[in-house]
Amino acid sequence: MNNLLKFYIDGAWVEPNATATMPVINPANEQAVGTVALGNAADVDLAVAAASRAFTRFSMTTKQERLDLLERIKVATQRRFEDLAQAMSQEMGAPITFSREAQADAAIGHLQGFIDALTALEDEEDLGNGDILVREPIGVCGLITPWNWPINQIALKVLPALAAGCTCVLKPSEHTPLSAMVYTEILHEAGCPPGAFNLVNGVGPEVGSALSRHPDIQMMSFTGSTRAGAAVTHDAAETVKRVTLELGGKSPNLVFADCDLETRVQTSVAECMANTGQSCDAPTRLLVERSCYETVVDIATRATRDTAVGAPHEEGDHIGPLFDKIQFDRVQTLIAVGIEEGATLVAGGLGRPEGFDQGWYVKPTLFTDVSNTMRIAREEVFGPVLVVIPFDTEEEAIAIANDSPYGLAAYLQTGDPDRARRVARQLRAGAVHVNGGAYEYGSPFGGYKQSGNGREGGLMGLEDYQEIKILHGLI
Repeated sequence: MNNLLKFYIDGAWVEPNATATMPVINPANEQAVGTVALGNAADVDLAVAAASRAFTRFSMTTKQERLDLLERIKVATQRRFEDLAQAMSQEMGAPITFSREAQADAAIGHLQGFIDALTALEDEEDLGNGDILVREPIGVCGLITPWNWPINQIALKVLPALAAGCTCVLKPSEHTPLSAMVYTEILHEAGCPPGAFNLVNGVGPEVGSALSRHPDIQMMSFTGSTRAGAAVTHDAAETVKRVTLELGGKSPNLVFADCDLETRVQTSVAECMANTGQSCDAPTRLLVERSCYETVVDIATRATRDTAVGAPHEEGDHIGPLFDKIQFDRVQTLIAVGIEEGATLVAGGLGRPEGFDQGWYVKPTLFTDVSNTMRIAREEVFGPVLVVIPFDTEEEAIAIANDSPYGLAAYLQTGDPDRARRVARQLRAGAVHVNGGAYEYGSPFGGYKQSGNGREGGLMGLEDYQEIKILHGLI
């Protein structure tokens, strides 16, 4: 990673204007694996200027030219696939099997989704009233991505920007720059035009704010915490930018007695624990019909205790460490809060798992007898912590599920197709996963309420990067 101390601007690796740096830490052993440069507003100005110059020509490329670019990116991504997986395993602790099958796989899956969407989308549409609707790229885009799904989120922002004919400046998480560097090399190898894609590393209050406030950026796309998303929106308001946000979640998972309890509950626990619980749409609130409550608790307790914890470099379906000490301390604090609030701790708890004396490993944890008013039921823990809440009626389950400031995802387990459709329609969330139904590449992803606005992925994700122009009287 020789370029960690440089930024990618106007098609070349350049020395930063800023002099600040920070170490990149492997969360499994707490050892530095590199040092990354942290940019400032002057670095952002250079990147935006390059993107603005490039937009004049890149915005006029044909759909076929952009499809050809995406196909070249696909070839380059496939060639560097293992490098992406290894980078994320090092920088954020994803077990290598999961890093390949989920984290790196997103680079290919989302790309194909955008290729399909762009192929189907026409630049012009006859409205049938004498007017013509034209879809055009919105302009220079500022993109800010998180550490928990590094390449997933980079692909969901960079690719639709390029597909639409926009140019962009990416600020990846300063904690996970390794995979971003590999992805930048992929774009360079694929022949991305100079200035169409630019990368500046740095922290949110410096680089992120400079992007959000910049008068020559027409759109900001941000993924991260609700607090930081609000800051981006505030910074962008003065220049009336378009802002799309993918933020936090506290996703409910409704379990009715008429489902296959053994299968559905075991799968539900695994979905919560995946990525060490560090997913914004993780099903972290298990809402259980009281008639099967004890059975579900037994299954969930067994599944939580059976969740293996292991080193990122080892193959297997175990979970790895949390990504840094700040996150470790936050998860420990909220586990302690759950105990203090009177929830019943039936698995896991405070401290590292047995056999781990270094690295930010935590115990897969399960609380039962939880009330939806408790902090552990309302705050996003962002760790492998699951809470179980009983309900008596379908109406009560829906009310508890919707009693949250978030609305990113919801999960529903039932053997009754009519109930599945009826309940799903009433859940205030951007996605409802019924009986294990998974997200498919090419589908839109996003949430209600404080989980954000806009959609990422596929056609709707592409349309977020477009402006609409109406041509009147054109013969």
